[in-house]
Amino acid sequence: MEERIVRFISALRAGGVRVSLAESADAMLAIDQMGIKNRDAFRLCLKSTLIKNASDMPIFDELFPLFFGTSTIPPFLNISNDLTPDEARSIAEALRQFKEQLRDMLERLLKGDQLQPGELDQLSEMIGLNQTNDFRLQELMAQRMEKALKFREVQEAIQELMDLLAEMGINRERIDQMTKLMRANQQSLREQIRQYTSNRIAENMSESRPEEGLNGLFERPFNALSDKDLDRLRKEVQRLASSLRTRIALRQKKAKSGQLDAKATIRANLKHGSVPIDIRHKDRTLKPRLIIFCDISTSMRPCSELMLSLIYSMQDQINKTHAFAFIDHLEFITPDLNNKDIRGAVATVLRRMPPGHYNTDLGLSLENFFDQFLDKLDNRSTLIVVGDGRNNYNDPRLDIFGNLSHRSRRTVWLNPEPPTLWGSGDSDMLRYAPYCDSILQVSNLAELTTAVDRLLS
Repeated sequence: MEERIVRFISALRAGGVRVSLAESADAMLAIDQMGIKNRDAFRLCLKSTLIKNASDMPIFDELFPLFFGTSTIPPFLNISNDLTPDEARSIAEALRQFKEQLRDMLERLLKGDQLQPGELDQLSEMIGLNQTNDFRLQELMAQRMEKALKFREVQEAIQELMDLLAEMGINRERIDQMTKLMRANQQSLREQIRQYTSNRIAENMSESRPEEGLNGLFERPFNALSDKDLDRLRKEVQRLASSLRTRIALRQKKAKSGQLDAKATIRANLKHGSVPIDIRHKDRTLKPRLIIFCDISTSMRPCSELMLSLIYSMQDQINKTHAFAFIDHLEFITPDLNNKDIRGAVATVLRRMPPGHYNTDLGLSLENFFDQFLDKLDNRSTLIVVGDGRNNYNDPRLDIFGNLSHRSRRTVWLNPEPPTLWGSGDSDMLRYAPYCDSILQVSNLAELTTAVDRLLS
């Protein structure tokens, strides 16, 4: 318990609460006097000795259950032990009709097998939970783990499995019993995932320093950034943009001339009897024209915000930029971003389009662009989509996206999710991918900066 308390104090410090060594000692002394059997008294001891300011109380209240929670995982029930030989054969035959991952999950729910530590650690690495030290992201991380395990598809597969068993002659009462037990096991998996994410975030916070260096923040996934981290990165965007601007300007200066200009060469050499002594080339235009679609839903907000800030801080290296933001519909935001302080301008856009109960609908947003702004896209434009490709099971409008890709000079997709999650759950990324010239993973600011450098090369 003493080690747990020390980790809790470290997490408070990482969350911005100032706790001195003397106050830590006072907390230990108070717990020695009061004991730990009474949870309310234990909590009060820690709060009264470690918290000095009222503004720090919400952080304490959020962290305390992560370190000293009492939630338990409901028991897993093994249905397969109660099956008759005929039922076991019917289930085995029905399971063969499902794809491997769904079949494995259905068998897990039938046997009541919980996730093993190695499986949880692998999922944690896949979704970026290992680098997450913000307790406010606990539910988001749990939902990402459920998406990776195809929880939504599994729910539908349970019903499909029961329909197959009914066709094979299994008793309806027995089917209802199995359905209830399998759904109970799935709920137990949910609780196990939430307990794991809670413990992992608590552990990450206890190992974090109160002020991580900027290099560490550049490498931290967007979905693991706290509000304080994001504010620090906002201040760094201008410096990064200045560095990129210098690099790109030098690259343009050193670039070779464009292709041979035959007409200009002939005119320049009339005085030499049309002998091509002075060779003329066309100017090489390196500055691109950009059309940017930015998903500013909750999960994509930090990535899109920093992308817009970078691009609009470098307009002297870009011919023209037309920027659009979308959640459930598309909005043209270029007028908001021109001739203004870029940080304030981006903040204005985000306030006008707050996240809420509505779901991301890229398909409808593409339709909005096709109907209202198609004239802004031509064969000189680079089409950029900043998003995770998750469309909440809405129509992705691949026909429109294919048309836009065909009309543009090139199509680039910036996605913060790893390729292992593409196509899972409501992700349409694998369906959009064939229409893209390149797809770049941008899970943190370092990768986003590299992607912008490549776009403007």
